[in-house]
Amino acid sequence: MSTPSDGPLRSRAASDEQGKARDRERPPAPEPLPHPVVDNHCHLDIGDGGWLETGDAIARAAAVGVARIVQIGCDLPGAAWAVQAATEHAALVAGVALHPNEAPRLAAEGRLEDALAEIERLASAHPKVRAVGETGLDFFRTGPDGRDAQVESFARHIDIAKRLDRTLVIHDRDAHDAVLEVLDAEGAPPRWVMHCFSGNARFARACLDRGAHLSFAGTVTFKNAQPLRDALVLAPLDRVLVETDAPFLTPSPYRGRPNASYLVPLTVRAMAEVRDEDLETLCRAVDANTEAAFGGAW
Repeated sequence: MSTPSDGPLRSRAASDEQGKARDRERPPAPEPLPHPVVDNHCHLDIGDGGWLETGDAIARAAAVGVARIVQIGCDLPGAAWAVQAATEHAALVAGVALHPNEAPRLAAEGRLEDALAEIERLASAHPKVRAVGETGLDFFRTGPDGRDAQVESFARHIDIAKRLDRTLVIHDRDAHDAVLEVLDAEGAPPRWVMHCFSGNARFARACLDRGAHLSFAGTVTFKNAQPLRDALVLAPLDRVLVETDAPFLTPSPYRGRPNASYLVPLTVRAMAEVRDEDLETLCRAVDANTEAAFGGAW
């Protein structure tokens, strides 16, 4: 499959590579997990140095107990690619959306309405499209001038997810309170995931009280992430998910190298240690939780 050529996350990957000299050697495969889990947020269409072809990425993940992957598209080319990939690979389902940092650009070009209509069309195009996301708010990369467009786009994605009975996948960067304000105003859908959870225990409680599943990425292994680990301990076993956000957020001890779904076991083992939980028990819960969050098995 060909891959999309540009977009908010592809631009981020290029910027990361240009901005710092990083060790691009792909990390070795970790020890397999005792029970399969799902990487519930991955960007197989985005290259970041140590590129893996889609089939190879799926096979490497399966070999260490990451049997299924949710492929997330964040712009129109990426969303179309995600739908195609999910139809071609049994291990994949798709999520489609306009990334929060995509919305201001499209609004400035007068194309946001048409883009949202295409996301809705893609979200209803195939039963393996399980999610609308990642959508949400990003106050780190987008300044005040773009925030109205982000809020409008987020609200529209919430509406699409509810009308089509798709799981809502939320991107939240430096916008915790604003995300909750929009959710409360629009009404959260029955199934929603806080992707790459980045808050503390207080924010985790607020999300859980509204019905969220909390998805933890390699950031939970970072030395400066104690508030995130506190949130992980707070989360009930039946609300915890794991993800890569690959090719970003590679877990320690390989932080800075290319990430991929086959590295999920590093994050899961760290999560079990933080929670003082049996590894197999956590794996079984994450597997069941992902099915509950994304509308059943695939």
